[in-house]
Amino acid sequence: MKFETVSYEKSEGIARIVLNRPEVLNAINSKMLMELAEAFKIAGRDEDVRTIVLTGAGKAFSSGMDFSLLEELGKMGLSELYEATRLAQGIYSQIESSEKPVIAAINGPALGGGLELTLVCDLRIASENAIFGLPEVAVGIVPDLAGCQRLPRIVGLGKAKELVMTAKLIDAREAERIGLVNKVVPSGKLEEEVLATAKAIMMNSSLAVILSKKILNLSFDVDMETLLNYTALAQRICIQNEDVPGRVREYVRRLKGR
Repeated sequence: MKFETVSYEKSEGIARIVLNRPEVLNAINSKMLMELAEAFKIAGRDEDVRTIVLTGAGKAFSSGMDFSLLEELGKMGLSELYEATRLAQGIYSQIESSEKPVIAAINGPALGGGLELTLVCDLRIASENAIFGLPEVAVGIVPDLAGCQRLPRIVGLGKAKELVMTAKLIDAREAERIGLVNKVVPSGKLEEEVLATAKAIMMNSSLAVILSKKILNLSFDVDMETLLNYTALAQRICIQNEDVPGRVREYVRRLKGR
């Protein structure tokens, strides 16, 4: 499939999805939302893909929602606006629920809906020139793509309230300090670090990674007993996998070689 606002390529088990509107700092419009949904569907269905990398073209990850989209939303009736918002939320949730690990390679500003897009990824690796913020309240709206829900789970409620209610921007090092990103690297090393992380994930059992991700994603939403029961069922599936004994031997060999 040919995309207009994103690009998609696959190599060595890694699908690379790139927000591709560099002339407007990869601002997100309706077309991009729909193409993102389709690109993640393609990656999800492809058995050769084991990890997905999401990044932005040019100097930004994403500056957030395109102002033209905001103007378009402002002209909608209340019911239509509600449905459009719920559609966008659903696409973000679709990305978050992808079985395959998703790494955000944050190569520049990630603001508003752009920052919220990084929050649906499993890991966030940023270049040192990245900046982060949820400026919605500064222009009179609220973060509506679950930033107010996902951000507290990552950085804590107090810090999330600070970032949302002040609308301030923070640099990559501060984002790393508060746990918003997993790692910060020099801009020239971002691709190398993301590739190394993807390969580290792919060394492991795909089934175990998929099930572990599901358990982790449920950890905030279900009670402990339900989660433990789900974990026991997942382990029963994993332990029957024929490659477990071989993986145990290989892991012991790697430990001895350290």
